[in-house]
Amino acid sequence: MKVTLIAVQSLDGKITKWDDVQDVSTWTSKEDQEFFLSMIQSHKILIMGSSTYEAAKEKIKKEKERKRIVMTSRPDEYKNEKIEGRLEFTSESPEELIKRLEKEGGSEILLVGGSAIYTAFLKANLVTDLYITIEPKIFGKGKMLAENENLDIKLKLNNIKQLNLQGTILQHLEVLPEKK
Repeated sequence: MKVTLIAVQSLDGKITKWDDVQDVSTWTSKEDQEFFLSMIQSHKILIMGSSTYEAAKEKIKKEKERKRIVMTSRPDEYKNEKIEGRLEFTSESPEELIKRLEKEGGSEILLVGGSAIYTAFLKANLVTDLYITIEPKIFGKGKMLAENENLDIKLKLNNIKQLNLQGTILQHLEVLPEKK
């Protein structure tokens, strides 16, 4: 299963501006937002955490051709928001979720946030690719891509592209297999 992590961060590595979770479109470039939308449109399965869902739920389109899965420790709290085949809520572990999605015929997944979801999938060695946009901003405080875990993940830079004159950079990285 191809599991792609997509994130935008400040130059100092923050995926949120300061400590609160917010709609990242308030501080990201138009070019990053266009790239993010193109990645969403090219994936049939999107996975996010409940904080990301809460921050973006007014903007989320629930079209038939895309399944959005919200990982939460409290899926019952969202039972009235579930839309069969389009929006679901689960407390499965990343490993359990990937196994289920593979059985259902899934082959590519896009992880869209936030740090708890990124960290869980990275820790489980399930991420295959990362698309990281670096915006030329410094926040000092904020959430990191991966937090509160000792990780040792080797990456290979596949591509780097400057998205605008301000200096927004998009990196495509591949996770290298662990040596045993």
